[in-house]
Amino acid sequence: MQKLPVGVSDFKKVIESRYYYVDKSLLLKELIDLGSEALLLPRPRRFGKTLNLSMLRYFFEKTEADTSYLFRHLKIWQAGEEYTGKQGKYPVIFLTFKDVKTAQWNECLGEIKDIIGEEYKRHDYLLDGNLLKGNEKDRYAHIVRLEAETGEYARSLKRLSEYLNRYHQQRVVLLIDEYDTPIQAGYINGYYTKIVSFMRNFLSGGLKDNSNLEKGVLTGIMRVSKESIFSGLNNLDVYTLLSHDFADKFGLTDDEVKRLLEDVGLPERYEDVRNWYNGYQFGSHVIYNPWSIINYASKPRDGFKPYWLHTADNAIVEKLLTNAGRELKEELESLIRGDSIEKPVEENVVFKQIKRREDLLWSFLLFGGYLKSLSSRQDENTEKLYCQLAIPNREVRKIYAEVIERWLVEKFADRKLQLMLNAFTTGDTPQFERWLREMVVQIFSCHDFGKETEKVYHAFTIGLLVWLGSRYEIKSPARRDESGYGRSDVMLMPRDPNAAGIIIEFKKVNTRRRETKDGAIAKAFQQIEEKNYAAELQHRGIQQIRKLAVVFKGKQVWVKEQSAESKGQSA
Repeated sequence: MQKLPVGVSDFKKVIESRYYYVDKSLLLKELIDLGSEALLLPRPRRFGKTLNLSMLRYFFEKTEADTSYLFRHLKIWQAGEEYTGKQGKYPVIFLTFKDVKTAQWNECLGEIKDIIGEEYKRHDYLLDGNLLKGNEKDRYAHIVRLEAETGEYARSLKRLSEYLNRYHQQRVVLLIDEYDTPIQAGYINGYYTKIVSFMRNFLSGGLKDNSNLEKGVLTGIMRVSKESIFSGLNNLDVYTLLSHDFADKFGLTDDEVKRLLEDVGLPERYEDVRNWYNGYQFGSHVIYNPWSIINYASKPRDGFKPYWLHTADNAIVEKLLTNAGRELKEELESLIRGDSIEKPVEENVVFKQIKRREDLLWSFLLFGGYLKSLSSRQDENTEKLYCQLAIPNREVRKIYAEVIERWLVEKFADRKLQLMLNAFTTGDTPQFERWLREMVVQIFSCHDFGKETEKVYHAFTIGLLVWLGSRYEIKSPARRDESGYGRSDVMLMPRDPNAAGIIIEFKKVNTRRRETKDGAIAKAFQQIEEKNYAAELQHRGIQQIRKLAVVFKGKQVWVKEQSAESKGQSA
């Protein structure tokens, strides 16, 4: 069996070392057929962007050694001479900014200069002879030695493409990987304006009105355009994950995942893999995150883990979500329990406006891989794009869960949180009630409780119980078929069939009708029995069933439990 390329993103190394390779070479055919001079292909991190760009480099680049052997067994070689005839014919500029994530602007600029300097050094044969005229040699040497002024680096793409075209008598293929990583770092660390200014001049020089350019391909996570990074670039075509073009060229399709699992001897784990890592919709294709699939398949005995979650910090997501208002937190908790929400989405992300414009927040989460689009529609009046959004899979759900945990821990000591959950799972309902009361007093303010108090408690409890996701499947009415005669507010379906299932019903004390908290508790238990909420658990073969009533009046809250054997009696 071939080795799985965990962390290997150099195409030549993958092929020569006989790593397992999912053939994405028809990306070349699609690029050539479109005829676009410059393309931006945004995709979430770890979806094969660097490997694909490396493949383009080895295909197009003119070198002394023949590299066609890398492609002769791939699909592109069966596509015809109009495609294979372009192999090894072009000078290539290849830059990757995927590791530029520094905290200070000077460090960021220094790393970018170093990357540009290394690419100039790779083509230092241009210094031989009399190809470079006047002070061109001095400029070139200063960039290689990292001695040039910042403006020289901003103009370096245009100049290097000019020199290469002059030498090879052939226009240049320009490949830039993860162009927006420094921009995100700038947003997080406070040098956003400086990095945007630099990247605008740098990219415009290489892509705008550049007669030396044959083809330019950029990858990244976002389309960052309205800040004028791509100002005036009418030749730039953008294909986001909502586009049908290139939809199956990044990430793994369902058939590719099935074939990989069969090849590594794990066909029986397909459903589990789909539960953990599936869920993205690129154009009309269902797409899996290749990083997680390959990591799991390389060490299946370690079980399923959130591999994608740990590939980078999620600083922007945490920054945006933890500073959000009550309404967004409720929507987030709704997503965590499996619901979907419809939101406006823009394919252009303006980082500076994310805090002020809700549609850009949802756009960032969608294009960053933190949400998936179930469907989309164009509003006829506003021409806005609306997407039905949901969390893609179990792995990504853990990211949101960790954000909520940090938010809770900020307000409520971690040890108390653990004691509270332990009391809940062990059936110590009076102790759980005491911890819940303390948490409500510390976290909520009076303005959190309006006419929809039940929604506030419901969303808050779901956010709390999500930490039990490894032991329970947490269900709410919107995400499951109706069982019995209705649906409880929250149901915890144990993953261990020998453990107890839990039904929770919320009730607000109706003070207008002079209802007491005991009356509201009785009403909650009566509804659980009359609506036969336990039917779904019983259908799954769960024998032990706990039934809880959570009753509240403003910031006052009570929790009572009724055993399955003694209906109507409080625990």
